[in-house]
Amino acid sequence: MRTVIYPGSFDPLTNGHLDVIQRAASLFDRVIVAVAQNEGKQPLFTLEERREHVTEVTRELSNVEADIFEGLLVDYAVRRGACAVVRGLRAVSDFEFEFQLALMNRKLNSSVETIFMMPRDTYTFLSSRLVKEIARLGGDVTPFVPPRICAALKEKLKC
Repeated sequence: MRTVIYPGSFDPLTNGHLDVIQRAASLFDRVIVAVAQNEGKQPLFTLEERREHVTEVTRELSNVEADIFEGLLVDYAVRRGACAVVRGLRAVSDFEFEFQLALMNRKLNSSVETIFMMPRDTYTFLSSRLVKEIARLGGDVTPFVPPRICAALKEKLKC
């Protein structure tokens, strides 16, 4: 079974994330969406809420599961039996950082490959940070997130 890890903070999960998940699910036997704590970010949702959101939104994809992970990504990938890590690239601006991460992960464990996937062009501008900002300012985020996530944002922000 070919397993791939799609890591991220997913705070919140966007349609761009979902697009990458769906396409990875069509290429691999199993996709583990690994929700990570990012020390550099102030998350709106808890780790458990984000894992729950991923589970709910991907319920119809039988080969996708959500999990929470800590520590080194390559160690987690090995523990879960993954052959690769999927990373989303929206624009050239993402490439340098993602390239550095991929090379560092390869140095840490050369058996775990990194695969870059670009979301559909309609989602290349989309980021969780922008979605949260729009929601905080009372804007309509329905074109950017699945309906379940839109409801969760409204409930969390009381708007």
